[in-house]
Amino acid sequence: MVTLYRPGDGPWHRLRSGPKTALLLLIVLGVCLLPATWWAAGVMAGVCLACYAVPDVGMRELGRQLVATRWILGLTLTGQLIFQGPESAAANTARVAAACALAALLALTTRATELLETIERAMGPLAWLRIDPRRAALTLSVTLSTLPVLAGLARDVREAQRARGGGRSLRHFAMPFLVMALKHADELGDALAARGVR
Repeated sequence: MVTLYRPGDGPWHRLRSGPKTALLLLIVLGVCLLPATWWAAGVMAGVCLACYAVPDVGMRELGRQLVATRWILGLTLTGQLIFQGPESAAANTARVAAACALAALLALTTRATELLETIERAMGPLAWLRIDPRRAALTLSVTLSTLPVLAGLARDVREAQRARGGGRSLRHFAMPFLVMALKHADELGDALAARGVR
């Protein structure tokens, strides 16, 4: 999600990374504490609409984020309908949708470097446990930056298989993807070692 950033000058873009992260986390926490009722589902939907209804974000972007998480939302709704009933299904699906949308809002309006600096500051107390906050933030940064690379590798493998007329089964996909992912990890390790990171 760190790769979602869109430049802008709206209210969410102007808000500093630390306070913005804390505010959105509090909103997500509040959403998670609401009861599983119809009115709570409406409140959660209203929160998302209000958070996105600002310049440089907008309802179209909210729609894109919900479409991107449609499989998660669909599975949540189906499982809740089977085991909990329609009211709980609506509320819990709205809760997941709100959490995903608000996390996406943070990524859309915050530069990756600013977000990672905030995470590093938040990890400061880990020093008491002899965990280096800077190293922990670097690990998280590398992990997050690797995700879009892996998505690109998966796309390249699919396109190569399609061009060769090969099968689309998981078995045909997994081995070439694994080889390419391990090659990328090896190159990344060499690059970090060359910069003195151990």
